[in-house]
Amino acid sequence: MASRFFSRCAVFLLWLIHFLPPAAIAGLGTGIGAVLYRLGRDRRRVTETNLRLCFPEKSEDERRLIGKAHFALLGRAMLDRSLFWWRPPRYLESLITIRGEEKLRELLDQGKPVILFAPHFLGLDAGGVALIMRFDIVSTYSNQKNPIFNELILRGRQRFGNQFLLSRQDGIRATIKAMRAGRPYYYLPDMDFGRRDSVFVPFFNIQTATITGLSRLARAAGATVVPCVTRMHPERPGYQLEIGDPWDDFPTEDIEADTRRMNAFIEDAIATMPEQYYWVHRRFKTRPAGEPRIY
Repeated sequence: MASRFFSRCAVFLLWLIHFLPPAAIAGLGTGIGAVLYRLGRDRRRVTETNLRLCFPEKSEDERRLIGKAHFALLGRAMLDRSLFWWRPPRYLESLITIRGEEKLRELLDQGKPVILFAPHFLGLDAGGVALIMRFDIVSTYSNQKNPIFNELILRGRQRFGNQFLLSRQDGIRATIKAMRAGRPYYYLPDMDFGRRDSVFVPFFNIQTATITGLSRLARAAGATVVPCVTRMHPERPGYQLEIGDPWDDFPTEDIEADTRRMNAFIEDAIATMPEQYYWVHRRFKTRPAGEPRIY
């Protein structure tokens, strides 16, 4: 009972926050991020480890600045969810701009199944909101342990249009069927899901367990892969979703090469905004046989 009460209080606070001016929300989120950086030792250490492994050429001070900026933007992204859940569409359309929308519409008008490959940058939820205000999509949802937040997040993801959410247990057949019916699939394949359906390929020159789903799903559905990256504006409130050019020659006969290509794309995107990738995730948790743990 106590946990449900505190969860409802947290939701009420988020609802109140959405009435604040965007600049005030950004400032408050930045402050929360600074507190998380100072007090959240476990996630700070994960972030520091990831940055040390991925950017060995940078000094410790440079990596520390990236880590602090990451937590500041993470705090902002957390509070911005209140805007996504309760602000009106006209406001959100001004908060989250989109580039390349015509590329996606052209593919869908041609009747092609589409996978929107969306790496885990902090603007991921904002990009999802921009899409569901314009398209009926299919995406995968993991149930949250907290039922109150689970309901809130589900409602937020289905707030606009006619969205189709699948659990990880639904398998790929339902996803393929939805894509072939004209729904682009918002796909997030760049986290450590363990050894199952994964291969070890380089990510910042580190052998990294990476799921092969992008290649396998594109082949099974006959789908075109379109990169989809959302950038937070670091100096002011707002986001920009960029829908890139469809990938040529993908998938190939070599699933491992396809998966290396996916990781290389993410590396290039990170280079343009290193503080915005989801560094608090234990991306290198699963190791090749015989290698010691990293975290």
